[in-house]
Amino acid sequence: MERRRFIAKAAAGAGAGIIAAPAIAQSQPAITWRLASSFPKSLDTIFGASDTFTRRISQLTNGKFTIRSFAAGEIVPGLAVLDAVQGNTVECGHSASYYYFGKDSAFSFDCAVPFGLTSRQHTAWYDQGGGRELMRAFFKDYNIINFLGGNSGTQMGGWFRKEIKSLADLKGTKMRVAGFAGRVLERLGVVPQQLAGGDIYPALEKGTIDAAEWVGPYDDEKLGFFKVAPFYYAPGWWEPSASFSFYVNLKEWEKLPKDYQAAVEVATYEAHVTMQAEYDVKNPAALARLLKNGVKLRTYPRDAMDACYKTATAVMEEEASKNAKFRKIYEPWKRFRQDQNQWASVAEAPIQNYLISAGRGK
Repeated sequence: MERRRFIAKAAAGAGAGIIAAPAIAQSQPAITWRLASSFPKSLDTIFGASDTFTRRISQLTNGKFTIRSFAAGEIVPGLAVLDAVQGNTVECGHSASYYYFGKDSAFSFDCAVPFGLTSRQHTAWYDQGGGRELMRAFFKDYNIINFLGGNSGTQMGGWFRKEIKSLADLKGTKMRVAGFAGRVLERLGVVPQQLAGGDIYPALEKGTIDAAEWVGPYDDEKLGFFKVAPFYYAPGWWEPSASFSFYVNLKEWEKLPKDYQAAVEVATYEAHVTMQAEYDVKNPAALARLLKNGVKLRTYPRDAMDACYKTATAVMEEEASKNAKFRKIYEPWKRFRQDQNQWASVAEAPIQNYLISAGRGK
């Protein structure tokens, strides 16, 4: 008799548990957001970060929190994503923060600055080196909370119709380049041009511009630059890495349940790591294909690199002297870069350089 009563009570408790679990799940609100990207779907590695993010959000919340991704131009133009999130036209976005250099040069630290941090260094700075706190305080003025959203790694230095053998060869060159790089190169005689990705190829083909930079082999191959500008230069000193970001409207963020906020943190970080891994896998094969198509790979001459470094440093220091928001980020960022480069010179750079030279000897 006692055994039957125990089993009956256990069964009743189990039944209550079966009923309670869905009730708990159902207590979470169903939320649907829209995400505006600065990028076209054809750039599958960059735009793909939005897909990784939105897919993981749905999985982590059992489908209760869904986000629809829209490519550049589908809701707002690619360069209007910051404004769209700030004004709550969309709840979130995916962009490159240096696109908003014209609003405030401090945006660049969230993405890339000349002779700045590598991909690993940028992630370390943002995640563990004080960057998150600095950038979130800055973005708060725009009603936005920002998250890491991918990285291209070190970018290439652009496509040229003619060979650059010295600093003098850069003078008078009309080049598609923007932000800090445009300001630096302008002082060295380059004529910077700001063009959207889809306008670059026809401008090169017609001779409206002489050179253009974009990202790296995988993305550049798709845009066909090698057909009209055969000289491919490295490194992209203006982007030792380019970190992309997810933006979330601050008021919408504060409305989210805590577990949904945690899901956003996890999903954005996964998207961030995945993009870099994809580029590391795809770029070598793309570069090999480009070389087979007759691309002439070159590195910038030393006098050009030295002049660019000196000028970039001067531009950054000038900006820090007149922009308090820029200076607040720049000073600790500069110390972090120095420490990272000193550490890299001890172990990582020597083994990397050795492996490269050893591989060439085989």
